[in-house]
Amino acid sequence: MNLELSEEQTAVRELAAGFTDREIVPYAAAWDRAESVDRAIIGKLAAVGFLGLTIPEEYGGSGGDHLAYCLVLEELGRGDSAVRGIVSVSLGLVAKSVNAYGTEEQKRQWLPGLTSGRSLGCFALTEPGTGSDAANLTTRAVRDGDHWLISGSKMFITNGTWADVALVFARTGGDAPERAGHRGITAFLVPTDLPGLTRTEIHGKLGLRGQATAELVFDDVRVPDGARLGDEGKGFTVAMAALAKGRMSVAAGCVGIAQACLDAAVRHAGEREQFGRPIASRQLVQELLSDIAVDLEAARLLTWRVADRIERGLPFATESSVAKLFASEAAVRAANNALQVFGGYGFIDEYPVGKYLRDARVMTLYEGTSQIHKLLIGRALTGVNAF
Repeated sequence: MNLELSEEQTAVRELAAGFTDREIVPYAAAWDRAESVDRAIIGKLAAVGFLGLTIPEEYGGSGGDHLAYCLVLEELGRGDSAVRGIVSVSLGLVAKSVNAYGTEEQKRQWLPGLTSGRSLGCFALTEPGTGSDAANLTTRAVRDGDHWLISGSKMFITNGTWADVALVFARTGGDAPERAGHRGITAFLVPTDLPGLTRTEIHGKLGLRGQATAELVFDDVRVPDGARLGDEGKGFTVAMAALAKGRMSVAAGCVGIAQACLDAAVRHAGEREQFGRPIASRQLVQELLSDIAVDLEAARLLTWRVADRIERGLPFATESSVAKLFASEAAVRAANNALQVFGGYGFIDEYPVGKYLRDARVMTLYEGTSQIHKLLIGRALTGVNAF
């Protein structure tokens, strides 16, 4: 693994850092309080090519490799994880899935809009009763001639009320979920303006408050067979392939949170005086800072390793679980330590570290809880399935 960034990767990182400092950091606290990111950010993300990373230019993408993609998500995560989530889902889970599994017609129908910001995507897998147990989802798609009728509900869907297209996973096989498991699940690209689809935004979240998170309810939503992404009954494969890369996206965002925590804590420690000296001169404060720094570097390298393996065509699913598990837990530790450095000021939302802690906490839950990733890693080590 080459740890030295290329000139192109360095330029992308600098572009993302400048964009974050200019377009995100000054507004992140206000967006958090309002529970809504300014939707104008989508066009701005598209204008600098961040919604088209790794997608071929012939479909409107901006190309680039997966390490460049991680570098961008690190910087966006440093600014506001709610913005990072917009990109991770619309590009990382939806557009990349269309590029990997879509027909030529589907690629030309959806990718130019998704990469230009004219359209936004959401990934509709999680249901009210199936989070970690996604293989037993209950949303159904019933064939009706050359069409499908989709019925069911999805929960905690990022971009849910903003998206123009939902990548929906529904059971098309005849067996009951508890018997069929992952078999018989099919993926569909569903325009969100179709009759029968209701979207309700979820408010009052602990973290990622600016992100549009929603419940989607499908009541005989009719889509043509041409909306099917991949083969019938192979939707679970589409979902797991997307999530394997998506976990790298989450890990990169967690690196960004940890970096923001370190920057804020070091700055505050140099400015805040107690007992006649800056608290940065105190041994236990330096311990807090060094713990953040070590976790940050380890999380960053684990995440970059996933990107490197993807580019080299090597298996990466287990490495992605390792990176997501460590980086998400490290982000929580970093935010806790940063808040401790800030003391009572860290408990006030005038200062950023409270938001970092709230945003970091959800990272250990979605795209696989920490416990699920430990089981995935354990299965890879032993060959024994403990689910």
